[in-house]
Amino acid sequence: MAHIDYYFGTQSPWTYLAGARLEEIAARHGAEITYKPVDLLQLFDRTGGVRPANRHPSRLEYRDQELRRWSDLLGLPLNMRPAFWPVNAAPSAYAVIAAQKAGGGDLAGLVQSFVRAVWAEQLDIADDEVIRAKLSGAGFDPGLVNSGLFIGAQVYERNLEEAVEAGVFGAPFYIVRESNERFWGQDRLDFLDRHLAAL
Repeated sequence: MAHIDYYFGTQSPWTYLAGARLEEIAARHGAEITYKPVDLLQLFDRTGGVRPANRHPSRLEYRDQELRRWSDLLGLPLNMRPAFWPVNAAPSAYAVIAAQKAGGGDLAGLVQSFVRAVWAEQLDIADDEVIRAKLSGAGFDPGLVNSGLFIGAQVYERNLEEAVEAGVFGAPFYIVRESNERFWGQDRLDFLDRHLAAL
């Protein structure tokens, strides 16, 4: 059975646009997924990337065009200027980590609900009440927002180190453990699908 390490940011528009396609691909090939939220800003700093706020205007303009194009193609509504942006992604990432450890709910749905909250619902994913509602909606104990804080912070930091060591430099990023094949971006999911079919 193949195993996919999935590195992402709960505030990333590209993670939002990935939707449920990763999970559909994994199910088709009987692959398992480990969800690894990372601090994207620190990841950019560590791997030669540029934080969005520091990018040249031409790059930001092109990013907007691409986001609009992909949103339209995939049929996923996207607010180009979210009400809560930039946002502290750490609290929602801690919740994902705690939920993965606890089990029993829809982890993929939880991840998707956080990115959808930012880009389609105009919600603040750093707000404890929003996080509780998302945990509950995905079938997890909303109390994880508090009880999962310590483990979440520890793993979040470790995920960043693992990401850097594994060659991750953006999000979403998918690594197939068995082959060490790496796929960066929601627009590379078809390649991941083809790779898993060939294993």
